Amino acid sequence: MTESINFEQVPFGGASDFVNNPEPRCPCVLVLDVSYSMNGQPISELNDGLRTFRQELDSDDLALKRVEIAQVLFGPIQTNDFEGAANWRPPHLTAQGDTPMGQAINEALELVRARKDEYRRNGISYYRPWIFLITDGSPTDAWQTAAQRVHQGEANKEFSFFAVGVQGADMNTLTKISPPERSPLALKGLAFRELFRWLSESMKSVSRSQPGDAVPIPPPTGWAVIG
Repeated sequence: MTESINFEQVPFGGASDFVNNPEPRCPCVLVLDVSYSMNGQPISELNDGLRTFRQELDSDDLALKRVEIAQVLFGPIQTNDFEGAANWRPPHLTAQGDTPMGQAINEALELVRARKDEYRRNGISYYRPWIFLITDGSPTDAWQTAAQRVHQGEANKEFSFFAVGVQGADMNTLTKISPPERSPLALKGLAFRELFRWLSESMKSVSRSQPGDAVPIPPPTGWAVIG
């Protein structure tokens, strides 16, 4: 599976905190399930995966300038706004709470909307944002509105939404939340490190392109169950 994604472009320039780094930005929101069902080895492996993500990005100077990362955690909802990859440090996650997935997705969509507004105000080019959801459960809140927003935003090329189900995830609901053109993927075992290596390579590929280019995304071999 190779997917080409077209990216948006706004006028280039710089102001405020963008003055020192006027590079185009590649924003990525990690929407991470930290509910109690992730307790034990799953949350430990997810923490290892996040550290791998950081290490892999460190190896690419251009990605460090262009990739921005935000986080939405859910058991309890916790939102961390965008930071440049050079400054981002992976959180240490602990498992607790239920699975308010709908609220978490909505929080991610708002982070993306606000960040794109900020880019526009400051004349910064940007690639289409990625929203990357990882969960092992089923939503414990209303998720239908979030799903509608995901479908509409994808149709309008406002962002690219990816969903990954860990063992035990409600794949039927994830399919309804995911855009029709991109089905959710099931994680092989607890291959979080392989997943985040793939994500880092994808971010590097995007950051090496020009806004407006179509970028081939590598197939998720090694960490995902396909078909």
